[in-house]
Amino acid sequence: MSSSRKNRIEIIGFNDFWFIAIGSVVLSLITDYLFNGGSFVRYSFGDAMLNWSLSWFFCMCNWMVMRTMMIYLRKRLPDFSDNVKRISILFLFVVLTIIVVDRVGSFTLAQIFSESYNHPPSSKLLIPILLISVMILAIYEAIYYYARLQKFIREEEQAKQVVVEAQLDALRNQARPHFLFNSFNTLRDIIENDPKEDAIHFVDKLSDVYRYILESGNVNLISLKDEMDFSKSYIHIQSERFGDNLRIVWEVDEVEMNAMVMPMSIQILLENAIKHNVISKSKPLTISVSVQDGHVQVKNKVQLKSTSLPSTKIGLANIEKRYALVSDKPVTIVNDDENFIVKLPLLKVKSK
Repeated sequence: MSSSRKNRIEIIGFNDFWFIAIGSVVLSLITDYLFNGGSFVRYSFGDAMLNWSLSWFFCMCNWMVMRTMMIYLRKRLPDFSDNVKRISILFLFVVLTIIVVDRVGSFTLAQIFSESYNHPPSSKLLIPILLISVMILAIYEAIYYYARLQKFIREEEQAKQVVVEAQLDALRNQARPHFLFNSFNTLRDIIENDPKEDAIHFVDKLSDVYRYILESGNVNLISLKDEMDFSKSYIHIQSERFGDNLRIVWEVDEVEMNAMVMPMSIQILLENAIKHNVISKSKPLTISVSVQDGHVQVKNKVQLKSTSLPSTKIGLANIEKRYALVSDKPVTIVNDDENFIVKLPLLKVKSK
């Protein structure tokens, strides 16, 4: 398809080849009836074909002239705010075109057929032809309006997507230093309480985990399996510090692993539970991770520390904001003073 033809189809809103082909035949039959009272009923087939051909020719002249003007006006006045002005000008042009084609056609036919040609009164022809022409243009305008509306909606969605992507990037970038900040606090505790070798081992494991964060940092959603693997790696690091005092119960079936969640969402919830609750031999902390009713649930017993480490105050809020940007399913938070529960919706990747 040539670029000029493609451009015309885009301006018109659809490929109108068959609309013209069928519409011109129907319009020419109506015009022939108005001119001649139905040539195929009154005359021989040869004369009827001649009369119909003339009607079809003038219908095509009307149609193509109006179509050309319509394309020109759409190029010059393309916006929704120009609709009234463009349609008004087009209507006046249609009236003028019908009158001109009628006059030129009647004069030409009179010259060809001389005295045998009897042109019907203009009042009998112009109003019906004008009404039919307006109906045809109304179809063009309705399709054009619909095509522009769909394009406008697509552009709006694309613009919103750009904004959402920018916001998600900002939130992802916010989550990374949050993780590093809390990891440094953990490292500080290890240095204070444990041998140097444990601190070195922790840093080695931390580098592996942070490599995963960097590699998954450009995606908005990640499979539950990948997030679970990452979370287990994180817990492995924490277990070196807390030993059997930190207990994680994983209750996620393999069938659920293809569902999607926000990157670092489960890990942040585990991190917050470890950070804000007492974990000791006398008070071990149990955290359960399970899937229930289309949500992944992270639950821990509330046993808050009397003194807490410095906090960035962004972990849970970060997860809520990221979910709000890509889904209408909210994050559910329940705190009944005995248990702290967060439920993250399991999502599906939208097909493009």
